[in-house]
Amino acid sequence: MTDPLAKRQKAYRDGLFAETLAAWLLRLKGFRILERRFKCPSGEVDLIARRGQLLVFVEVKRRAHLDEAAFAIHETQMRRIHKAAETYLTRKTTPANLRLRFDAILIAPSGRFRHLANAWQP
Repeated sequence: MTDPLAKRQKAYRDGLFAETLAAWLLRLKGFRILERRFKCPSGEVDLIARRGQLLVFVEVKRRAHLDEAAFAIHETQMRRIHKAAETYLTRKTTPANLRLRFDAILIAPSGRFRHLANAWQP
């Protein structure tokens, strides 16, 4: 596939599919999905989910191998996700006693996945 537009479209579709798988994984773990692809000027969060008093901001990465996906989440991206999470919290009415967590869900085309709870701290 040499057409740049076709490559971008495929990457976009693959990303949506990975986010859908990640959302189902979280649902199976008892989370309710509050937002998908929350965007604001300071950044984007792939999934925002809640289970009880836990609010989770999730970055989803799909790569050929799970280790590659883990290394694809860099510090600049973590800061943007944290800023987007702060924006989300200012826009939504949320209980004061919610615990916040930043997770990553890594997905490989082979069907393997890994949920890294508390993947980083801002």
